[in-house]
Amino acid sequence: MNFSYELDELIDLLVPKEVIGHTSFPISYIESLTKTKRGGISFLGNLKYRKDVSISQASVILLPMGLDLTPKENQCFLLFDNPSLALGKLCQDIEKKYCHRPSVGTHPKAIIDATVSIGQNVSIGPNVVIEANAIISDNVVIMAGCYIGHGVKIGNNSVLHPSVKVMDFCEIGSRVTLFSGVVIGSDGFGYETVDGIHEKIPQIGNVIIEDDVDVGANTTIDRARFSHTKIGKGTKIDNLVQIGHNVIIGNGCLITAQTGIAGSTIIGDYVVIGGQVGIAGHLNIPNGTMIAGKSSVASYKPKMGKILRGNPTMPINDANLFYVLRSKIPNLFDRVLKLEESLRELLPK
Repeated sequence: MNFSYELDELIDLLVPKEVIGHTSFPISYIESLTKTKRGGISFLGNLKYRKDVSISQASVILLPMGLDLTPKENQCFLLFDNPSLALGKLCQDIEKKYCHRPSVGTHPKAIIDATVSIGQNVSIGPNVVIEANAIISDNVVIMAGCYIGHGVKIGNNSVLHPSVKVMDFCEIGSRVTLFSGVVIGSDGFGYETVDGIHEKIPQIGNVIIEDDVDVGANTTIDRARFSHTKIGKGTKIDNLVQIGHNVIIGNGCLITAQTGIAGSTIIGDYVVIGGQVGIAGHLNIPNGTMIAGKSSVASYKPKMGKILRGNPTMPINDANLFYVLRSKIPNLFDRVLKLEESLRELLPK
């Protein structure tokens, strides 16, 4: 992506707490500290890479406050409380100014039912299908190949990337981003086994996604058996996540790739779930819980605390001790064998 910022433009945009040094080079790309050359910008987000700052050839480096570092000639340091957040602000500006946004209007190859309500400044791409009685609010972008089912509601300024599917009667809030391949409102996995035959249970609820939610590529969120599956405000969901029917997820949660959450589980506010976590159904995970990657949550009790790890899941300190001790088992086994041999020698013949 081609872009260009002079140093003064960067300072006005990012408003650093301190500026050290100067550069005459316009900034035209972003790269890591060790790969950036003249005309590039980088940042120090993790102090373990502090030594890389001294060898970096970047023209501009975003740094945390409190470091005693001196820029090279024709190099500038911009200091922030959170350099990563500052870089995010720059990327947001680049996206706004330089990234292609589909033109307002409806592509002639889109198929839209006559009963659909479409707001102002809406962009609808080719091969989009929108079924009867859907409501599309102002400034929504629906990219190529999306399917919007009957009675779906999509709030202001939401963006649906190519090939998103939002099934019948689901509700999408404002400023929601659904990335490519997301499926909202597919049937929940519900069957009753009768005489050895798995009978399908109709799933007649919907999915409600509140404002400011991001859902990563190829994530699926199942409709409820009845009532709602619900994703709270500001929650961010990674790629390849499966959320079962009637799951309720609170506000401000972070859910990482390949997590699976079984039906009717309730996730509180600001819960953080690492990658490849499996959570059983009908659990209640309280506000602020953190679950480490690859954990298996088959049950939850308050005495477990709010930082969990392991399979089965246990309090983080117990899990860490368990993994340390587990590595000692082969040596322990050898010691027991030697003790048994010593005891046999002591026993009467």
